[in-house]
Amino acid sequence: VQLQASGGGLVQAGDSLRLSCAASGFTFHYYAVGWFRQAPGKAREFVACLSDGDGHTYYADIAKGRFTISGDNAKTTAFLQMNSLKPEDTAVYYCAADKWSRCPTVTNRFWADGMTFWGEGTQVTVSS
Repeated sequence: VQLQASGGGLVQAGDSLRLSCAASGFTFHYYAVGWFRQAPGKAREFVACLSDGDGHTYYADIAKGRFTISGDNAKTTAFLQMNSLKPEDTAVYYCAADKWSRCPTVTNRFWADGMTFWGEGTQVTVSS
């Protein structure tokens, strides 16, 4: 059972990237899937969530209007479409999942503590 994040890379400001989070050994049925990021020297921060149980999504302010979280019909892969990227989006992006969880209703640093599975991160670098 594992998660694998991929899709990162080096892009210019204003470009787009789509990150993928692939589940192995399970599906996202009834899971909440979250994307997080951590920039050098900074704390990990929540980016977005998709909850399969109730179909809800939730975005941190840093992601609203630019990022979109989604999942495939097979519920084995979650995506984070990132548009209008900025240099401050540069970070290692992680996906995480937990069964029966729901997306947060307020961005908080504690929601991540409930995530059971974490994938290795994928580096996103946005040049100015």
